[in-house]
Amino acid sequence: MLTRRLLIIATFVSCCSGAAAQQPFYAGKQLTLLVNHDSGGPTDIEARLLSRHLGKHIAGNPRITVQNMAGSAGLVATKYLGEVAPRNGTMVGYFTGSAHRYISNPERFNVDFRAYEFVAVLPTGRIHFMRTEVRPGIKKAIDIVKAENIVVGGLGLQQPKDMAMRLTLDMLGVPYNYVTGYNSSAEGLSALLRGEISYYADSPTLYKTRVAPEVEAGNLIPVFYDASFDGKNFSVPSYMPAYIKAAAILPFQDLYKSIRGTLPSGPLWDAYKFLLLVNGTVYRVLTLPPGAPREGVNALRAAIGKLETDKGYIEDAIKLTGDVPEFVTSATLNDSVRTSLAISPEIKAFMDAYAKQPKR
Repeated sequence: MLTRRLLIIATFVSCCSGAAAQQPFYAGKQLTLLVNHDSGGPTDIEARLLSRHLGKHIAGNPRITVQNMAGSAGLVATKYLGEVAPRNGTMVGYFTGSAHRYISNPERFNVDFRAYEFVAVLPTGRIHFMRTEVRPGIKKAIDIVKAENIVVGGLGLQQPKDMAMRLTLDMLGVPYNYVTGYNSSAEGLSALLRGEISYYADSPTLYKTRVAPEVEAGNLIPVFYDASFDGKNFSVPSYMPAYIKAAAILPFQDLYKSIRGTLPSGPLWDAYKFLLLVNGTVYRVLTLPPGAPREGVNALRAAIGKLETDKGYIEDAIKLTGDVPEFVTSATLNDSVRTSLAISPEIKAFMDAYAKQPKR
């Protein structure tokens, strides 16, 4: 009798253990999506789009909430994820510019950014635009070389947005004043719209909702876009809305050639190409902290892969941004991202010196 009871108990424990083992990793959990910029900006818009649709594709269907943690041009949240956030898979970062920030200032990271567990990346481009009222009046993109008293606005000296705007204007030989320190893309764009600055750049996410209407009204004009670059060839970024592709906006190198008659060259061009290479690989990242459970990493990667066929997500994305973010994910993503975080000592030295001597 005792033997039979022990057998029944063992069978019961075994069944319960098996059922527990089959429970999805995220069953009964809440997932926090940490955004490294303020609400209302492109990073935040995309994060909230993810929060509305990603959960249904994650085994266990966790509830997803968004937490904004702006500061130091995105560095505060990036460091928080690595240094403070729980490493149990319940907090995942959605960051813009973190890869470039690590490349520029690895000493600012107490936890090596390369050790993070990368779930997905979003390669993208950036559109540069300006106020048409800038003297003597800007009617076409090539009029940029005639512009007087341009005021460029940015987020931080070593931010990729700031560097891209400055490098390209310097290559074109366009004089400008430079104001930086805006806390977010949305804040910088607001400064442009109220005339505090006259030149700005941003990703396609804000273009449809806030820039395109001003272009149609004649207040703003697109100048060029940052192309994708794989180290050898340039291409149109995959995450570039169709209406922008159809608007005859040139990539920078083509605009430069149409004005100067040849392609750019020299250290400014080399630095700019490096920015394009990073943006074309890891402009935005969805990442867990170092040491996150492998089950969580795999579950999130699998869910990201299912978004591309989610009709509700696609419709929502097109309504908000004009196109669908094309995330890249794979089992070998960590290796790909870590490889892209390498920079030659020569280019880093040049970019460090360039960032420290902004025009005023």
